[in-house]
Amino acid sequence: MTETLTGCHVTVNGRSRPFTGPAHTSALDWLRDQGLTGAKEGCAEGECGACSILVARPGDADTADDRTRWTAINACLTPAAALAGQEVITSEGLGGPDDLHPVQTAMALRGGSQCGYCTPGFVCSMAAEFYRPDRAPSGAAAGEGGACGGHDEEHGSNGFDLHSLSGNLCRCTGYRPIKDAAYGLPAEPGADDPLAARRTTPAPAAAPTTVSGPQGRFVRPAALDDVLELLAGEEPPVLVAGSTDFGVDVNLKGRREPFVVAIDRLPELRELRWEHDELEIGAALTLSEIERRLGGRVPLLAQTFPQFASRLIRNAATLGGNLGTGSPIGDTPPALLALDARLVLASRGGERTVALADYFTGYRATVRRPDELIKAIRIPLPLSPVTAFHKIAKRRFDDISSVAVAFALTVEAGTVTRAAIGLGGVAATPLRATTTEQALIGRPWSEATVRDAAAVLSAEGTPMDDHRASGRYRTAMLGRSLEKLFTDITARGELS
Repeated sequence: MTETLTGCHVTVNGRSRPFTGPAHTSALDWLRDQGLTGAKEGCAEGECGACSILVARPGDADTADDRTRWTAINACLTPAAALAGQEVITSEGLGGPDDLHPVQTAMALRGGSQCGYCTPGFVCSMAAEFYRPDRAPSGAAAGEGGACGGHDEEHGSNGFDLHSLSGNLCRCTGYRPIKDAAYGLPAEPGADDPLAARRTTPAPAAAPTTVSGPQGRFVRPAALDDVLELLAGEEPPVLVAGSTDFGVDVNLKGRREPFVVAIDRLPELRELRWEHDELEIGAALTLSEIERRLGGRVPLLAQTFPQFASRLIRNAATLGGNLGTGSPIGDTPPALLALDARLVLASRGGERTVALADYFTGYRATVRRPDELIKAIRIPLPLSPVTAFHKIAKRRFDDISSVAVAFALTVEAGTVTRAAIGLGGVAATPLRATTTEQALIGRPWSEATVRDAAAVLSAEGTPMDDHRASGRYRTAMLGRSLEKLFTDITARGELS
């Protein structure tokens, strides 16, 4: 059986190139087969950024800033077929030896490259931030390495957000010269910069795609109804959005599914709506898109997103994907549990709504049927005013949590009137700490109450020993997290 291809051309560095399969081929492997070897495989699981490339993505239709965004993603995790109809820029497309891009020039002049293995990935991630439409200089004149007033340790005076590089690792150069290069970039691209000009025209829509061959089938349907028909068929497909979880299994475990369906660009799964009594977030919006479009209006999610993996991962990962895996250590489930979220599950027979607290049934098991997908996440309004997300991990960023705890409390006249606490990493599923919630509700928000409730929280879940942490450590962190919340709130005087 030969490969059957429909609508599978990718524009790479301004040139249309056909994708020729197999269906499971990653964008990284395909690009390197095209002779574009700047992107490298360092980890094959989205942690090092050596494979970073740029993709033209649509801006935010519900805001004034709807310009095309050059978005950095991990090519090692992305199926090449998922880029059909898309525009991609690799490090080779940014500039060459005789005509360097400003980012490449800054890296060279400030000593940001040594062995060079990771450099193309850094350059692509840095270029995405360079072209970010809302990047704004602080107004202060930049000094060496961006050292000046008007900005903080993680933002340059040119408006560069250093967290845009959080998914890129370098093992020999050291990060100081790379930071110098980032903070030494111009505040704005030049007037004659073609990639900057490209932002003013719409990004291409994802093309309906079919790749079929002896090693499997990859399909991107045109509409949600088409996906629901496929889910109701005799051969239910594996659904992928950002592929940040699925792509790891493909690379490291040799996973080869016979039928994969991409749902990441379906308009029906990419809406974000504010109603008077709820917020609805489309399951296929990326975490970066949600973070940007919410603009801090859901403080608990605003605290959660920066601790979720890296910017490269958040540019592809979705809430639907994070919940769909059923993982007990995902970062968003504890926060969404604390927000009392509900899921909209869609099938050919219609839609149903399930409380997230009732969604997980066992290790990587949920109530979602094989013929259903997660369409949206609904968060009731108004939100509790006291929130916090505590992630205990070995690294501050770009790491999997040992324990994650999310709090959403309402305190009125010194008494706790509502409490919702979501936990991750302490049981076979994410869960609500309902016993602790009841220990708080109706009691004064005081040190004595918190001390008693912390002891209850320490007994929630069934923490176990693994390579990330011992069960005993996890138990201790649960109790400490509530005490930390009380201390932080008291120090800030939020409820005084």
